Amino acid sequence: MAAAQPDHDRFQELGGEETARKILEQEEYGLRRAEGWTRFLVPAIGVSWSLFQLSLASWLLIDSTYTRAIHLAFAFAIVFCAYPTFKHQVKIPGLRWLSERQKVPVADMVLALAAVVSALYIVLDYEGLATRVGAPIDRDIWFGFLLVVFLLEAARRTIGPALPVIALFFTLYAFFGPWMPDFLSFKGVSVNRYITQISLTTEGIYGIPLDVSARIVFLFVLFGALLERAGGGRFFINLAMSLLGRYKGGPAKAAVMSSGLTGLVSGSSIANVVTTGTFTIPLMKKVGYPPKKAAAIEVAASTDGQIMPPIMGAAAFIIAEYVNIPYLEVCKAAAIPAFASYATLFFLTHIEASKLGLKGLPKADLPVFFHVLLNGLHYLLPLVVLLYELIVPRHSPDLAAFRAIMVLLAIMLLQHPIRARIKGEGTVVGGFRRGFAEIVQGLIAGARNMVSVAVATAAAGIIVGVVTMGLGGLITDIIDTLSRGNIYAMLGITAFASLLLGMGLPTTATYIVMASLTAPAIVTIAEWQGFAVPLIAAHLFCFYFGILADDTPPVGLAAYAAAAIARSEPIPTGLQGFMYDIRTAILPFMFIFNHDLLLWNIDSWPLALLIFIMTCLGAFAFAGATQGWFAWRNRWWDVPLLLLVTAMMFRPDFFGDLLGIGNHYVAYIPGLIVLGLVIFWQKWRQRRAQFVSTGDAQ
Repeated sequence: MAAAQPDHDRFQELGGEETARKILEQEEYGLRRAEGWTRFLVPAIGVSWSLFQLSLASWLLIDSTYTRAIHLAFAFAIVFCAYPTFKHQVKIPGLRWLSERQKVPVADMVLALAAVVSALYIVLDYEGLATRVGAPIDRDIWFGFLLVVFLLEAARRTIGPALPVIALFFTLYAFFGPWMPDFLSFKGVSVNRYITQISLTTEGIYGIPLDVSARIVFLFVLFGALLERAGGGRFFINLAMSLLGRYKGGPAKAAVMSSGLTGLVSGSSIANVVTTGTFTIPLMKKVGYPPKKAAAIEVAASTDGQIMPPIMGAAAFIIAEYVNIPYLEVCKAAAIPAFASYATLFFLTHIEASKLGLKGLPKADLPVFFHVLLNGLHYLLPLVVLLYELIVPRHSPDLAAFRAIMVLLAIMLLQHPIRARIKGEGTVVGGFRRGFAEIVQGLIAGARNMVSVAVATAAAGIIVGVVTMGLGGLITDIIDTLSRGNIYAMLGITAFASLLLGMGLPTTATYIVMASLTAPAIVTIAEWQGFAVPLIAAHLFCFYFGILADDTPPVGLAAYAAAAIARSEPIPTGLQGFMYDIRTAILPFMFIFNHDLLLWNIDSWPLALLIFIMTCLGAFAFAGATQGWFAWRNRWWDVPLLLLVTAMMFRPDFFGDLLGIGNHYVAYIPGLIVLGLVIFWQKWRQRRAQFVSTGDAQ
């Protein structure tokens, strides 16, 4: 998740791994490490929040508006208790509490209480508000206004100033629209209508994004936090190393695999970097990867964890609600781009290893696969339960996540006593205590991880609420004017805006804002130009470019965390990571025009497999063209041929029509022929170079 640039001066004396963890803690867990009795405050709120969410998924039945309000109230309580007003130290006498990190100041406790009350006002006077829809009294206005203020301040503390500034801009636009130039003019809104829409109904702050955060996202984030506390993260890393570590550039390939596995249940690229990068980056450096490239590979792998179904950085569930399609359809649409992107990153690590002449790690330095698998097989059981619940009986995501969490809690409670009984590792009673402590830590970590998501989805609701007041059609006209009706220009504007917003917003918030503004416009303007774009394609387009901002300089916090571990420069690391992620950036442009990449209206497994393989080959060719190496070092004429292969694999429909082929899948064949010729020529040059080198040596 992107946010403000970290304060590196405070980290310069720390080691690389510790620096990365500090960045993670600062951006996602808060800065305060309170002492005294206040140190129990945030953990108690976190455990209560997690237990409340688990109750909602099992036995507690309350109105959805109540759920959203209580969810936001818990987030407010943690924000104002865990995040100081200012990150930098305030030295003015009497105001030092504004940056206090050793305790929770009384002023912040008061703010937390007031913010909680403002969030719960819609619950406390639910029946009264229902009878006053459209005609709020003064008390409603004041509490609605306070909710907006507290929410913007909570967003500023957790994710930086970008989202509050954007929300304020839209708010001002809503009021001053009548005085704008003609093509920007808007009829404007009254204070009563604004507060009613934004704070007192489910059309603004308490809208769909916050509902999805409260019902579904929390449980998946909690599942990921519990799995990490249980030891699942280390298991994934060891499993990847045991499988891939001995091959050329093995640690880099293991980084890709472990980050992909972690990304299944994690919604944060920074957390992925810190979890897997602390192990994989030093190993990549050990086999010969330069620090910058080792860090960049980890950044690219961890960033792409957010496009991996079934969670996709929490956005999959919001996309399903916005597009009004089943959640599994979102996973289906995201599958080929996600897996093709990871397969291409595997290929990129192989290219870098080939260019550098690297080898893998000695077998003696690697964990034994079957030993790792047998000792960590129980960590796969909750994932199997989760996927089974989603795919076979097709239960709702929240029920599937709840049942997987129950299995995981049982594993966490029993794994240490069983080890103590079988292997003699401590006592059985001590094992139960350790398991219970890990469960409590996981409940706290899950709640703390959710704070930024809950606040971001609620704050983005302000923007969504303003747009639904009548700005939607105007925004389409503005985008059409800026792009002059050109779909390619419009996609470029959307991509650039998503990258720009993503530098200051978490991925989920970036997606919500851009999807609300541009997704309908993409579909509408495409229709004006005579071709159809599925709404899911437009939403995924916005989502993908929001993700890429996590390694885009000058912010790109995932790059900062990886650079800290690798001891490389953050900006060059981010640029290198972005170069690796260009392979991901091209996919959204392709699936806007070729819906087969999203398996749209495709239910044949053989055809889906064919599309996946050809997509991977096209992405490999694109990676080879941009990295200067495919099967061997590129010559200048290899690049246009590889780009031609990329186009033919990504757009067989276009080339099928161009060549007069009825079945456009047959157009894959010319692409395969060109790719085969490139490989043949490069291998011939490689053998020739090796022959010349051997002759010179003799």
